[in-house]
Amino acid sequence: MLSALTKELAGGKPLTEEQVAVAVGELAGEKEPAEIKADFLAALARKGETTGEIAAFARALQARAIVPPLDAETRARTILDVCGTGGDRLNTFNISTTVALVLAAAGVRVAKHGNRAVTSQAGSADVLEALGIKIDLTPEQAAAWLRDLHFAFFFAPNWHPAFKQIAPARRLCGQRGQRTIFNFLGPLLNPARPGAQLIGVPRRELCGPMAVVLQSLGVRRGMVVCGSVVDNGKRRYLDEFSILGNNCVAEFAQDPPRLRSIPRRGFPIQPATLADLAGADSRTNAAIVRRLLSGEDRGPKRDAILLNSGAALYIAGQSRSCAAGWKKAAELIDSGTAQSKLQELIAASKGA
Repeated sequence: MLSALTKELAGGKPLTEEQVAVAVGELAGEKEPAEIKADFLAALARKGETTGEIAAFARALQARAIVPPLDAETRARTILDVCGTGGDRLNTFNISTTVALVLAAAGVRVAKHGNRAVTSQAGSADVLEALGIKIDLTPEQAAAWLRDLHFAFFFAPNWHPAFKQIAPARRLCGQRGQRTIFNFLGPLLNPARPGAQLIGVPRRELCGPMAVVLQSLGVRRGMVVCGSVVDNGKRRYLDEFSILGNNCVAEFAQDPPRLRSIPRRGFPIQPATLADLAGADSRTNAAIVRRLLSGEDRGPKRDAILLNSGAALYIAGQSRSCAAGWKKAAELIDSGTAQSKLQELIAASKGA
């Protein structure tokens, strides 16, 4: 069946919701060899994934995910995720992960969905592990942490058993230099089903479509951002809010997503270069996170955290604007609240 769908894709025909469900079943099964699965994923990428196909894949994969037993009180409150799709290859430190900890310190329930490094030296799982935060929570632990500690990490491989059968095909595509739909899907598959999300993408033209997909999946308030960077005279793009250039944003709440630009001149950003945001391995990045949350580092990395935290606080309904969110994030750090949250999560991890 997968080979037949591959032929349809070669003809430029988009997949229906039913065909996507069949394809996911084949991809997650053991019958088809990795080569056939990789050919299908490559054909889909060459055709170009529609927003309908991306949303359908997300729904089909979510249906196969393990679901945390969240109680009614937790569900009634805003659950937030903040992450990038990856793929910008700019080797910055773990901005989204640091922002997630700041938001948890603000009392927002943060369900951080992530994995180990794929296109960087240290993924969210790697740096949290290096900080001493437990990443392999059981469903019951994740639900309790989200309720009581306002933070839980959802380590993607533990929550998506279907990925075990898909991984060989993805590796094969990677060896061929072929991207796949899974480059988009990571931020869309959070098993906690957050109602608010801030997602970063590495290309401006993805902001609008990804926002449409997010809203169709039931996210109530969201923002998809691509930040511009000028590096050695060449314009590049960051899958986060950038302190080095303007930011293209697709935002939605009750209405359909709208595109706008958020210039950096609206914030007290100090002069910086891409090198100022550089990260390295997990131990180095964990040390960066500690210095930021303690208030020791007050340079450009702090500005990047305040800008992204400001947007996340706005999306979570904790501030009236991104600028007001910037100020609140600074207060959370300077008061010691953010550092205390980190220490609380480390202590809970030791207890677990």
